[in-house]
Amino acid sequence: MLICKVLKPLVSTNRIPGFEHKHLQVVLDGSSNKVAVDAVGCKPGDWVICVGSSAAREAAGSKSYPSDLTIVGIIDHWDPDSPKQIEV
Repeated sequence: MLICKVLKPLVSTNRIPGFEHKHLQVVLDGSSNKVAVDAVGCKPGDWVICVGSSAAREAAGSKSYPSDLTIVGIIDHWDPDSPKQIEV
């Protein structure tokens, strides 16, 4: 799983038949932009949990769905600048 920030929606009206009409979002994963299928209805600025590989296809609706990154959750609170917690 990845923690990503949603940057903006991506509109693609000309798609292959199996791609259906699922919403797409541009997300920031570290320093790179990626396209993710939005399975939860997030908006720009949200921090989200994304899954990849076969989990992404299944989360998008089917193991045959052509996705390698799907948003599966919106994070309620995330401070990316907070220091890592150290277990004592």
